[in-house]
Amino acid sequence: MTDFTGAKVALIHRAEVLVILRDDLPGLPWAGYWDLPGGGREGDETPETCVLREVEEEIGLRLAPGRLIWRSDHPSTTRPGAVGVFFAADLSPEDIAAVRFGNEGQGWRMMPLAEFLAHPKAVPFLQDRLRGYLSRSGSRWILP
Repeated sequence: MTDFTGAKVALIHRAEVLVILRDDLPGLPWAGYWDLPGGGREGDETPETCVLREVEEEIGLRLAPGRLIWRSDHPSTTRPGAVGVFFAADLSPEDIAAVRFGNEGQGWRMMPLAEFLAHPKAVPFLQDRLRGYLSRSGSRWILP
């Protein structure tokens, strides 16, 4: 497998995506921006293991690997020659009710897809990756 640095996931319910407001600390990449759950690889994790661990750490949800319905690989934003992996998964109302925010970031919310895709303070490469998923997956979400 190609070396990967980390993984992110768009957790979608109806026409909304779960987003996390990053901490606003000096030197932190994308400080104060809206982000998607996920993060860096630990040890020899697979992309799936990495993203599911991060989801559990960041928002307290333990999702089964089969919940990941989309995967795409992209050039890493942190290390030349490596890849970052992007996933998508559907959330249920029960999943949303079970969210327990962890200790990274300022908070979370369900944000309309169109708002995230246009938000000036959303991580730009994640906007692009989500837009790609929505356009190539046969998604049922209609966006402007």
